[in-house]
Amino acid sequence: MTALDRQPAGAHDQELENILTSFDSCYAWNYGSVKEGLRDLYEKAKREQWNSTTQLPWETDVDPESEILPQATNPLVGYAPYDRLSAAEQVRVNHAQLSLQLSQFLHGEQGAMLVASQLVAAVPWIDAKYYAGTQTMDEARHVEVFSRYVNEKLEWEWPINANLKELLDAALQDSRWDFKYLGMQILIEGLAMAAFGNLYQVCNEPLLKELLKYVMRDESRHVAFGVLSLRDYYDDMSASDLSDREDFIIYASELMRNRLVGSDIAQAMDWDEEEVRCCVLESPVGQTFRAMLFQRVVPNLKKLGLLTPRVRRAYTEMEIIHFEDFDADMADRQLGFLTS
Repeated sequence: MTALDRQPAGAHDQELENILTSFDSCYAWNYGSVKEGLRDLYEKAKREQWNSTTQLPWETDVDPESEILPQATNPLVGYAPYDRLSAAEQVRVNHAQLSLQLSQFLHGEQGAMLVASQLVAAVPWIDAKYYAGTQTMDEARHVEVFSRYVNEKLEWEWPINANLKELLDAALQDSRWDFKYLGMQILIEGLAMAAFGNLYQVCNEPLLKELLKYVMRDESRHVAFGVLSLRDYYDDMSASDLSDREDFIIYASELMRNRLVGSDIAQAMDWDEEEVRCCVLESPVGQTFRAMLFQRVVPNLKKLGLLTPRVRRAYTEMEIIHFEDFDADMADRQLGFLTS
């Protein structure tokens, strides 16, 4: 028996948590299109709605301790306490790693659903309200499918990671609508798209692969929603207000990058957290994955004029600035998630 077998099977300390939010809600009495591209994106969202109950092959038999992810993608390989485990124990840890990853997707999607619902009220254009309404539905569907896969197929749900929870709370509690866009549409959704794309390319399980394909098609629109809505918004912003946005971008980026150091697994296995952190940080697999997550965030910030000298310096130190010209549309077309 590993330490993982002593962990509660996905229970949270509480089933309901309340947080205080406050933001301006607005009517938009101009029912015409005022932001170029948003109405077209809304039409695309309507065309691409899907029913997860009937369109995903839930009858697929999934063995949660089969090699759903190749062992070559595991950053713990080479870490002595992991290598000393029996084959069965390593399989159990691999199961835990995938369950943990998909549990964070699940919790992130619930956060996205809540933020999207806030955007319906907060955004100042009717087209954006239309689209935010469809995104709220999309995110509800994503929560549904990840919850079903995590609990029915992997049979193991993990609590939300503290860093992810901190960023979701920050997006939900900030009163400024553009911060909600920045936190969710640009940063969290951008990171999720990269993580989904990586998982889609390496996973060996057909139901998960099909699930990710549908989710990524939605998420690609959600990121575009943020870019279209915020386009030109920061061009004439005062230096002090722009500095607030820079602070948030750097804070959120460091927060998300620093959560990917194996702490949850280390705690569950009673391993030394600093040793696991060093292992993940030094692992070529871990280094590539942590950097790759930002390949969509950096170019979108550049499009919005937010890759300022200060943000550029921070991203240079994080070794992710080289993604500034990454073509996300081309990558999505190659994966089959973007057709027009």
